[in-house]
Amino acid sequence: MKEQTFRFGVLLFVVLQVQAVLAEPIDFANDWPWWRGPNLNSHASSGQNPPTTFNERKNVKWLVEVPGSGHSSPTVVGNRIFLATADTQNQIQGVICFDRKNGKQLWITPIHQGKFPAEIHPKNTHASSTIACNGDFLFTTFFNDRQVNVSCLNVTGDLVWTKSAGAYDPKKYKFGYGASPLLYSDLVIVAAESDQGSYLAAFHQNTGEEAWRIERTQDVSFSSPVVANVAGREQLLISGLFEVSSFNPATGEKLWSVPGTTQATCGTIVWNEDTVFASGGYPKAETIAVKADGSGEVVWRNKRKCYEQSMVIHNGYLYAFADGGILYCWRASDGEEMWKKRLGGDVSSSPVLVNDTIYLANEDGEVFVIRANPDRYEEVSRTRLGTDLFPTPSVVGNQIFYRFGKGIGPRRQEYLICIGE
Repeated sequence: MKEQTFRFGVLLFVVLQVQAVLAEPIDFANDWPWWRGPNLNSHASSGQNPPTTFNERKNVKWLVEVPGSGHSSPTVVGNRIFLATADTQNQIQGVICFDRKNGKQLWITPIHQGKFPAEIHPKNTHASSTIACNGDFLFTTFFNDRQVNVSCLNVTGDLVWTKSAGAYDPKKYKFGYGASPLLYSDLVIVAAESDQGSYLAAFHQNTGEEAWRIERTQDVSFSSPVVANVAGREQLLISGLFEVSSFNPATGEKLWSVPGTTQATCGTIVWNEDTVFASGGYPKAETIAVKADGSGEVVWRNKRKCYEQSMVIHNGYLYAFADGGILYCWRASDGEEMWKKRLGGDVSSSPVLVNDTIYLANEDGEVFVIRANPDRYEEVSRTRLGTDLFPTPSVVGNQIFYRFGKGIGPRRQEYLICIGE
């Protein structure tokens, strides 16, 4: 892999030069501040009109190389873009910042050096968690030294604090780590689940002090948690470990759980007014709809799975770009299959909804733009970015930001592209 190393001397100069730049006030509706966007559901803010036809030359504002490798999605806040990245050759994990206007690298901050896990899944990276930003500070998680570590940086790249969220040392399914940190009120919430111990833990954003911790079933799963206002209250939701679970995000108190999905899931739960929807995984394929009122009612289930991907819901219909490159549309109320379309390729990136348009991608770098039409599959365009595409894109201000790779083996290079007219 073509790795650009973290240059400590240059890094120090860059960080010192930008320390005086204050974080501009932000409106989260106009940013993509964390995993799955401002509303945590992969819906772009309304009123945007990014291009629906593009490639590496057409409707490109800029295209830049990304040092290292990673699957973290672009976090876009104000005029800055943040990515987690890893230099595997030198075993360095850190955060990199780009100028949204022109793609210029502003700073790069190493956080961990050495002590990488000896083995992860070949599709995974050492920087797969998407950064969360509250406007002034960044929060990121890395699997290092047999534990999940959570770190806080300011937006000019200074490390504020870092601490271990807890042990993470799976003995089977050594696939690595990929769950993204979740911000709620003044907390940053972290999930880690393995056969050697599983937990949800919350830390105060300003100090890193632990606020609460939940021990969970010792088994392997990989999903990122989400907070949703559903069934009349805020709920911390996560799937995997053979259940769909809900907690009080302020205290960690368990609200309810329903048997469902399977052992290992990777996707993040989606929801409507009173129902949550989860899908996975391994060893059983299942998509399930559960009432979120604590009644335990399973509304419907099927034997399809989105293992690595999350779904998106729009106007009463679920859209799922599932394993094997099959795109499904299900009616959310009863699970009826409206249509399916085989697009091909393995899939890791999750769909993103912009108004009534969905952006999809497979691992081969094929990008599909379709209408969110429950009556039929309606393709707007398709194109290709690079030779591999794993992260989910971000949509801000009529622009789309993709992270993708080009080349194989030692010649592979990652890129960040800004699509816009």
